[in-house]
Amino acid sequence: MALPLSQIPQEVIREVRNRKWLAFFAFVVVSFAILGAGFLWPYKYQSDVVIFVDDKNIITPLMEGRAVTTEISDRISAAKELLLSRTVIEKVATDSSIFGEAPADQESIEKRIAYVRSGVAVRPRGDSYFSIGFKSTSQMESFRTAQRLAQLFIEETKNRKRVESRGAYEFIDKQVKGYEQQLADAETRLKQFLSEHNDGTEEQGNARMAQLRNQLELAKLEQEELITRTASLEEQLAGVRPTIRQGRSQDSYSERIRILEERLDSLRLQYHDTYPDIVILQEQLAELRKQQRAAARRPNTRRSLSGEDAVNPLYQELSASLSTTRADMATVKTRIASLEKLMEEQTLRMERIQANKARYSELTRDMEVNREIYDDLLKRREKARVSMHLDIEGQGLNYRINEPAQYPREPAGPKFSMFAIAGLFLGMAAPFGALAGILQVDPRIRASKQLEDDIGLPVLIEIPKVRTPYEKRLDRKVTLLVGVFALLAAVIYIAVVVLAYLGVV
Repeated sequence: MALPLSQIPQEVIREVRNRKWLAFFAFVVVSFAILGAGFLWPYKYQSDVVIFVDDKNIITPLMEGRAVTTEISDRISAAKELLLSRTVIEKVATDSSIFGEAPADQESIEKRIAYVRSGVAVRPRGDSYFSIGFKSTSQMESFRTAQRLAQLFIEETKNRKRVESRGAYEFIDKQVKGYEQQLADAETRLKQFLSEHNDGTEEQGNARMAQLRNQLELAKLEQEELITRTASLEEQLAGVRPTIRQGRSQDSYSERIRILEERLDSLRLQYHDTYPDIVILQEQLAELRKQQRAAARRPNTRRSLSGEDAVNPLYQELSASLSTTRADMATVKTRIASLEKLMEEQTLRMERIQANKARYSELTRDMEVNREIYDDLLKRREKARVSMHLDIEGQGLNYRINEPAQYPREPAGPKFSMFAIAGLFLGMAAPFGALAGILQVDPRIRASKQLEDDIGLPVLIEIPKVRTPYEKRLDRKVTLLVGVFALLAAVIYIAVVVLAYLGVV
């Protein structure tokens, strides 16, 4: 059963007193084993090159918005990925200035590549710095490898930037040429469509339809006027005799006056009194009335029954007007028929315009979309061109060696001094730690509290261990002897450590 924690220190000290030689041997074995591990530990040396990320040079504000400099979002992971790539690692592994002559067989080369890859370390050094290091058991090897890795990283970065910017420019240029051809094809299709479908626009068709509709309405109004005029002339013509009988009696003056008055009334329906024909008729009527009054004053005047038939001028004039009106009506009917036919043709034209409108919109939309993309690609191509020249000139994002590789003087990781100190202290703590662990798994009852807590038996009294004077003297001698041997072991331990630092061991 487990020993209470409060009793552990007391029991550990008692066990150490009872097993002094075992504790001594544990101290010696642990301390000298750790010291031996310090001698056998394969020490590695690491050399680092600090790289400065120059992404804020004077070109950046000058070319902002006009060029895109090559950037790396996660510089550490990108640098590590580049350094661990097959291209870079193989160049380092086959470098004769670092490892000597390259092995002939491929298996040895692969082993050396795996060895170089396992020793590469990339670590951040602030916002604009990171280090490229290499760890090896050889100081010169780690120094030269770190130098070579930094050189290859900067070279490969510049080459990749140039290749990336050139590839981007060539890709965009290819797209520009493709969209330029598509835009030319779209313009050709639009021109061909407009040349084949020359019905005009919808606005022109609506304007032409409104014009024809107005002309048709005016023609119909004119037709109604001519119908009314024809009916009026026919009614007037029905009330006029085609011929008149002229004689030399007084009645002949009355008949002629009546005819002229009817003609005057007919003209007044169409013209004002200032019309020349009306003025002439008024003068003729005045002269006939004057002659009639003169004939009436003669005493020997009598009615004459003799005379001759003559064409009635009013009837002749009304007939002529009726013929003219009927001719005008036929003309208006022909114009109305022509306008209705034109309207039917215009309706068909409007249907064609509506049918062509969708096709025209599609062609126009394709051309506008291609033109918009083409203009955008032109701008992007110019940006890519400037970006490519920036990368060629070494502007934009650059990597510079801020601190070159230093020859490593001390190994990286745990040193011999750490093993020496750790061996001495762990050797002294080993017996106590081992006994504390044994006490936790020891099933024997060592304290009264174990009976009370675990089993529930009450403990009335605890009898301590009693030693005789002989046992006490013997225990003091053993303690003194163990102390002497422990001191001797410590002196030997320190001597070995000093000799190791002096290079004797």
